[in-house]
Amino acid sequence: MQNSFHFTISIPFQNPMSIPLKSPSWSSTRRLFEQKLQDLHKCNNLSHVKQLQAQIIKQNLHHDLYIAPKLISAFSLCRQLTLALNVFSQIELPNVHLYNTLIRACVQNSQPSQAFSFYFEMQGNGVLADNFTYPFLLKACDSLELVKMIHTLIEKNGFLSDIFVPNALIDSYSKFGELGIKAALKMFTIMEDRDIVTWNSMIAGLLKVRQLREARKLFDEMPERDIVSWNTILDGFVKAGEMEEAFDLFQKMPQRNVVSWSTMVMGYSKAGDMDMARVLFDKMPLKTLVPWTIIISGYAEKGLAKEAASLYDQMERDGLRLDDGSIISILAACAESGLLAVGVKVHDSIKRLKFKCSVAVCNALVDMYAKCGSLDKAWSVFNRMEKRDVVSWNAMLHGFAMHGHASEALQVFSRMKMEGFQPDRVTFVGVLCACTHAGLIDEGVEYFYAMEKDYGIVPQIEHYGCMVDLLGRGGRLKEAFRLVHTMPFEPNAIIWGTLLGACRLHDAVELAEKVLDLLLELDPSDPGNYSMLANIFAASGDWDSAASVRLRMRSIGIQKPSGASSIEIDNEVHEFTVFDRSHPKFDRIYQMLDRLGQDLKQVVHPKDTSLPVEVDR
Repeated sequence: MQNSFHFTISIPFQNPMSIPLKSPSWSSTRRLFEQKLQDLHKCNNLSHVKQLQAQIIKQNLHHDLYIAPKLISAFSLCRQLTLALNVFSQIELPNVHLYNTLIRACVQNSQPSQAFSFYFEMQGNGVLADNFTYPFLLKACDSLELVKMIHTLIEKNGFLSDIFVPNALIDSYSKFGELGIKAALKMFTIMEDRDIVTWNSMIAGLLKVRQLREARKLFDEMPERDIVSWNTILDGFVKAGEMEEAFDLFQKMPQRNVVSWSTMVMGYSKAGDMDMARVLFDKMPLKTLVPWTIIISGYAEKGLAKEAASLYDQMERDGLRLDDGSIISILAACAESGLLAVGVKVHDSIKRLKFKCSVAVCNALVDMYAKCGSLDKAWSVFNRMEKRDVVSWNAMLHGFAMHGHASEALQVFSRMKMEGFQPDRVTFVGVLCACTHAGLIDEGVEYFYAMEKDYGIVPQIEHYGCMVDLLGRGGRLKEAFRLVHTMPFEPNAIIWGTLLGACRLHDAVELAEKVLDLLLELDPSDPGNYSMLANIFAASGDWDSAASVRLRMRSIGIQKPSGASSIEIDNEVHEFTVFDRSHPKFDRIYQMLDRLGQDLKQVVHPKDTSLPVEVDR
């Protein structure tokens, strides 16, 4: 009788028994499916997660208490909380692990109230919380009182002995300012066992409330340190602007990673020392997209177009691909300095690489073009956006307003409301600025009082500042003065300074003296205030009072710093100050200034013919 499973293998020089037979396809498919299930909780591709869910349902595994938490975690990573809740709802008897996974998903998707709701449901169903439940709940706490409540439950249920739980408490307390830090320090002090995470969390908390010396003291007391410890304290000194101590720490580090180097490059960039920032950047053993973004943004923010553009080109040659964060950072730096050329280069790359722009990236482009004065391009990007949010409308509105295009700004505001977008506080700052530039005083007053009445937005100090500017420029100085006195909070130096500027515009000498007295109570060291009052006296012909103010400035040792102007020529920003002779062509520049000064003296000022024209040399 012949064997029906006999195989004839006609491969020369090989033992038929040594040839591996291919496994049945069902076995390979199952192993692949099991592998995908194992890593399911890490998957953030919604399409892949849905495909795998279909296979899970087909094999009737959607009730499995091992698979369901993984599926919930995956949907959470994809920001699909509704789908995660749907998975949970199909489990008849959820256990503590499943509840914990769902609570964490709610927190990850910014739904803290739902996280607490499922915690209470868990308690009601007789499922006891464990040492993972409370750390997840602590992340959902949005007030110090709530953290204290969870702390009480932790103590009551005996979970303080698990170091993971008190570490989470320290981290949560540290989010709530000085009072939170006191509670965190108390927790830290009573802990019998501390690990490196405990120390790192406490140091990070102290740095959040700017207790740099206390944080350094704790760092020095650490029994052991890891790279996180070093990077945390390094970041604290950098953010405090203490670069000498930061560099000293950096040199002492037993090992450094890309975070350490990037932190130092960022620190020197923010301090304006681009030479040192570049030295450290060039010495970096490994450069990711983050340090490239920092150094390019640093140069762009300082108006150094050639250096920024050169490094940007080098980054692209090195094969680094832009992401949302890097694009937004570089564009924000260009907007800050008005460096249009580098911003255009980034936009060109976006178009060349067919980069899929998020709403945030489009907003950054609109903001950059608007602040750099290229309103046509800003408007073009804005109109081509498939989706917009309130930030998009605000960027375009502010762009028109800041360049004096009040009519266009108010048209954007009207269109924004027509398309169903709710204005916010930032929107009304732009609207009031537009009214100020166009001299639309009555309209601006109407918008101001409509904020709370029609939109439920309580005016903040910046809105009052806009109103003082609006009324002041329009000559309604007494009304502006009354508004300042009726504000629901104390006026700051900016408010009084704005009113003083309006007094100068309209030669309101008596009111200016009152305003200056109030201003000096808040900021006695600002020389600009004295200088403005002296100019007001001079413009009214009261030279004795002007000289008296100048003498007062000298007697208390105050000197007004030189003003600065900047202009972009051939993709480079040039800055000039009064008495500046550092530019190689300063002779020709001053010749042109003299000529402009002579021409200006021939022009009658529309508001006040007595305003002097001075050219400082």
